[in-house]
Amino acid sequence: MAYHGAAVLYPLLPITVLIVAGLFLYRYHRPVMAALKRFDRENRDRKVAELRDRTDMLAHFRHTIARAEEQVEEVGEISVSDARTGTQVTRFLFEGEQFATRGEAERVRADKVRKLARDFYLELPTALAARRQDGKLR
Repeated sequence: MAYHGAAVLYPLLPITVLIVAGLFLYRYHRPVMAALKRFDRENRDRKVAELRDRTDMLAHFRHTIARAEEQVEEVGEISVSDARTGTQVTRFLFEGEQFATRGEAERVRADKVRKLARDFYLELPTALAARRQDGKLR
């Protein structure tokens, strides 16, 4: 019995797909495994932190500060020419304001983070009262 046309190639298609898939897996197995290991490590760390937070009375404050830090931009570093000497100097930028030292800029950033966290706690009783009236909080 003689094969004609596409019937000759049909049995080779599954074998070709299997070989290409094997080559693809061999080529990308290290980055994929590294990403999976990193994901697993971060997941384990998160679960350990959750268990630790259940017994820590200050965990809520730590989480509030972390959320406030996410809302505030990082301190940036820029290079500008000095007005007196004309040489390049490093300045630190936070919310459009330049600072001579990183410490100064980080102090202003920390003040902003603390203010956001403080505002959250000042607004919390009002928000909880509103939810209690709506019946969303039991």
